[in-house]
Amino acid sequence: MSDDNKLIVERKKKLEELSKLSKLYPNSFKKNNSTKELRKLYGEKNKEELELEKSTFSLCGRLLTIRKMGNSSFANLHDESGKLQLFLSKSGTGKDMYKLLDHTDLGDIVGVKGIIFKTKTGELTLNVSEYVILSKSLRPLPEKYHGLSDVEIKYRQRYVDLMISEESRKVFSDRIKIVSEIRKYFEKEKYLEVETPMMHPIAGGAAAKPFITHHNSLDMNLFLRIAPELYLKRLIIGGFEKVFEINRSFRNEGLSVKHNPEFTMIEFYAAYENYNYLMDLIEKLIKSLIKALNLDNKFNYQNYKIDTQRPFEKLNFHDSIIRYCDGVDEKNINNYSALEKYCESNKIEVTIKGSLYKTQLDIFEKIVESKLINPTFVTEYPTAVSPLSRRLDSNPEVVERFELFIVGREIANGFSELNDPKDQAQRFSEQLENDDEQMNYDADFITAMEYGMPPTAGAGIGIDRLVMLLTNSASIRDVLFFPLMKPKN
Repeated sequence: MSDDNKLIVERKKKLEELSKLSKLYPNSFKKNNSTKELRKLYGEKNKEELELEKSTFSLCGRLLTIRKMGNSSFANLHDESGKLQLFLSKSGTGKDMYKLLDHTDLGDIVGVKGIIFKTKTGELTLNVSEYVILSKSLRPLPEKYHGLSDVEIKYRQRYVDLMISEESRKVFSDRIKIVSEIRKYFEKEKYLEVETPMMHPIAGGAAAKPFITHHNSLDMNLFLRIAPELYLKRLIIGGFEKVFEINRSFRNEGLSVKHNPEFTMIEFYAAYENYNYLMDLIEKLIKSLIKALNLDNKFNYQNYKIDTQRPFEKLNFHDSIIRYCDGVDEKNINNYSALEKYCESNKIEVTIKGSLYKTQLDIFEKIVESKLINPTFVTEYPTAVSPLSRRLDSNPEVVERFELFIVGREIANGFSELNDPKDQAQRFSEQLENDDEQMNYDADFITAMEYGMPPTAGAGIGIDRLVMLLTNSASIRDVLFFPLMKPKN
């Protein structure tokens, strides 16, 4: 029998013995206070002031340290807001209640009542007068939480990670705050929060491989949404001028430090605006989040130093390739043969032979992206790789589109929306003919556009990647409560 299994047997035995002393799993204990509240109220007061405080407080939480010393003991109680030291003694709780400590293990959830004081070392402490075991931890908590084996536990058993890792709890508290601040920001900008379907009859809104499910009653296949874009634009056509959706989307693709098949993003659309408006809005949003998290405008992400104090750089798509790719210049940037040779020399796979614009995108993704460390808006992508974007008036070969990159990762993608139904139908058709990762032809969306779509700007921001950046998290799995994992067996 393994050591862990022996401990489980011992704890189950304690539970049986506990049943003779008190009711198991009681649900009548009333929690009136939190550790954070008590620290805020009394943390700065001295011992003499606390001796005059006779109020009784009640807390609930998990015991993560216990130090028994005969007739008295110390323990640390952890709740959602933090931790507080407990002092228990036979004289304080009574002999029978104090005996419950013999049946207590690390990880047990307890309820305590008592008055507040400070020890000789100045530690804020609850002098316990009532002690109740609310739930027993039958499994022992990990003793050490470092190394590869524990990373596996961290992702597979997030509940254990959250119990014992203050760092993980801080990351997820920050994530919750980031999402809340994003919502407040868009509401302040007069956007309306909406909800659109997660099951689509046509996979659209982005070029990606969908998850397929089946509706039994209608006997039809449906697709988990790749993006909410086409539904949100239908709402713009219907008359709402500013909409946003914080949404879960799904792409049937690989797992990596920056990809999870199920992910969170925000998409937002504003009528009568263009892509320059979006870049300004997104820059202000990110800077407001940095302020809300009390980060410095110049902060570290892993091994990189990020500067968000200065205005975010704007760099033309073609110019970015010329700047970062030795051997590509203004003379050959639009020469397919020259770019194909460059790809051969640099071991870049050409995804579509003979396609100039796809080859430019292949080079950009392989070479340029990783070099965009400080916030950079890459603008004016080729029309051929941007099927939903409005063409630039001065050059119809490129579109009014941008992607925001930070530490080599795409954080946001946005553009002035194509609102010409004839052009949109043609681009859908061209993609179906020429692209393996095409966006499906959505005839109803074309119908909606034919009723008249106002000039519109729209963008999406990957919330998971943004949280990674702002919490200095190396992997997307570190910022997802329950990342997708391959089964253990």
